[in-house]
Amino acid sequence: MTDFLLELRSEEIPARMQTKAREDLARLFAGELARAGLAAAETVSYATPRRLALILRGLPEATEAVSEEVKGPKTSAPPQALEGFLRKTGLTREQLVERDGVFFAVSEKPGRATADVLADAIPAVIRAFPWPKSMRWGAASASTESLRWVRPLQGIVALFGETVVPASIAGVESGAATVGHRFHHPGAITIGSAADYVEKLRACHVIVDQAERESIIALGATMLTAKAGLTLVRDEGLLAENAGLTEYPIPLLGRFDAAYLDVPPEVIQLTARVNQKYFVCRDAEGKLANAFVCTANIDAADGGAKIVEGNRKVLAARLSDARFFYDTDLKVPLEEQAKKLDRIVFHEKLGTVADKVERVAKLARWLVESGVVSPLPAREGPGVGNETHHGSAKITPTPDHSLPGRGELADQAGRAARLAKADLVTGMVGEFPELQGLIGGYYAAAQREDAAVAEAIRDHYKPVGAGDDVPTAPVTVAVALADKLDSLQQFFAIGQAPTGSKDPFALRRSALGVIRLLTENGLRYRVPGELLDFFADRLKVQQREAGVRHDLIDAVFALGGEDDLVRLLSRVKALQSFVTTDDGANLLAGYKRAANILKKEGRVAPSTTDRHPGLEPGSRFLDAEDSGTPGQARGDETTAYAPEPAEAALVAALDIAEPAAAQAVAREDFEGAMAALATLRAPIDRFFDDVTVNDADPAKRAARLALLARVREAVHGVADFSRIEG
Repeated sequence: MTDFLLELRSEEIPARMQTKAREDLARLFAGELARAGLAAAETVSYATPRRLALILRGLPEATEAVSEEVKGPKTSAPPQALEGFLRKTGLTREQLVERDGVFFAVSEKPGRATADVLADAIPAVIRAFPWPKSMRWGAASASTESLRWVRPLQGIVALFGETVVPASIAGVESGAATVGHRFHHPGAITIGSAADYVEKLRACHVIVDQAERESIIALGATMLTAKAGLTLVRDEGLLAENAGLTEYPIPLLGRFDAAYLDVPPEVIQLTARVNQKYFVCRDAEGKLANAFVCTANIDAADGGAKIVEGNRKVLAARLSDARFFYDTDLKVPLEEQAKKLDRIVFHEKLGTVADKVERVAKLARWLVESGVVSPLPAREGPGVGNETHHGSAKITPTPDHSLPGRGELADQAGRAARLAKADLVTGMVGEFPELQGLIGGYYAAAQREDAAVAEAIRDHYKPVGAGDDVPTAPVTVAVALADKLDSLQQFFAIGQAPTGSKDPFALRRSALGVIRLLTENGLRYRVPGELLDFFADRLKVQQREAGVRHDLIDAVFALGGEDDLVRLLSRVKALQSFVTTDDGANLLAGYKRAANILKKEGRVAPSTTDRHPGLEPGSRFLDAEDSGTPGQARGDETTAYAPEPAEAALVAALDIAEPAAAQAVAREDFEGAMAALATLRAPIDRFFDDVTVNDADPAKRAARLALLARVREAVHGVADFSRIEG
């Protein structure tokens, strides 16, 4: 077995492209080898700013000889089919093999030298490489047929064992020579094989392994800051970017003027990170320190003093700009800034940003005034307009506008919503769009807005992603919900719902944000009907990651009418706990047996499209004392015969379980509903063991089918068990 080394050397490869490029190089080569019947025992890929490398370990010297067989038409097929097959394969009738009444074209392919396969693969991979951005260069760039690469290609090292694999592309010939570090060892070096590639370059001040470069930067920066009594602010993305910018990284610690610490720390960190690729540090008290860590690409003779001084000057200029924007913006009240929002078009069909702000402000107020967002959630009850139960007493927790804080909260929500987008027209957001919202919060606090209002302005975009914090402050929650709900409702209304992979207005992210705001704050809000299916899909995706089964969500949604996500998830989680127990699994099996019998008899379940799930407590069957015969099945079918003991036992169990489950559902005690249904397990098992449903007596048969329908309906009061897998 032999190893193969490929190095593609070029001018600077952008750091953000390097990881994907390594993956693509390995993937494309694996594909080329697979077509020749080859596979490497191990694949390693590297990327530095100037080179992309691949090592394939354990390749054979040659491919195996293979016999390929193509199936043709039947021997009894019309002559035209045979003629077409002969044209396709380029064979004659006599060269075909006939087997079991079918023609086969069999061709024998001899093995190839692996070096030849690699020689063919190198230009094919280079030409097919999917750089997100690439260029042509030199005189050949006049032709659209010339090679495109991320930056001008300068050299190719291709060694199979110790032998150069011949390849030529865009005038660059493969060989065994490369170069070391641009400053420390710019001359040519000869690579012997894949085995000495990494170490020979290390000796020439090139750390080929990007993971090793990251470790050097992380460790060096941590030690430097610790020695200065500081703590490095870790940033994995910045660490990878610094590793992608250097072949021989040397972390260096520098200081900037402490006067810049008057600027919000996020501004300083963003300025250092985005513009200069510097890490920032915290002092012993956890505050941002006037220090930064930059990464040099050389081992300077003066220990990096001149490099640090140069970087300090550049950073000072950037921080000066940031402070200018900050001071200038602060002179204009956010209320005045907000008046400029009518100059920014939000969407051609939805008006300006000022129009959106007005809608969001009204919606935020409504969310508070209607009780969805409450200043005192523990005192106001769990719902909006829905009747609920507390113990045995039914209560109606519609919002109480007289509760302390309600009016103030509504005013704060409206105020925050009207100022939340004002920072979009500030100089700071113009320079750093990443600061929108955050910097508005700083401006609001500095201009003596209410603390709750400033917090809402700062956090109203949250949660932005899966790992982002979910706001809990009532004013912030109201504005964050209103902002996302307005976008969803407005874009759906103008027919701009996401399709396939297209979601230009990030509505899926908005829906996930709404789901998290509602469920993690326990807010009772009825999702508008036009958005319900969209939310259902997002909820299934989100809950799958949390370990909740999608079929159970379907089982609850299938009941119809459920538009309260908090109540839905409560029911789903109780259902998931129940179906994983023996009682749940057996009840599910009994339900499916009953449902199958009813389906064969054409007794489909009634439509539940417009029905609110299980909020009508009580049995629809007559009381036992009214039936004339204790234990007889009642409801759809009445009976005039003495039921068998197992039949009577099931009726009796249903008489108790059915209303108990329905009442438990009505008071949103879903664990209680499951417990009530669990009591049906044994009677159902006994019924199927002892009773013949399809009795010869039509009356018995009809009554027993009605009893099974009653079982199905009782279970459907909790969830549509037909949607549950297993």
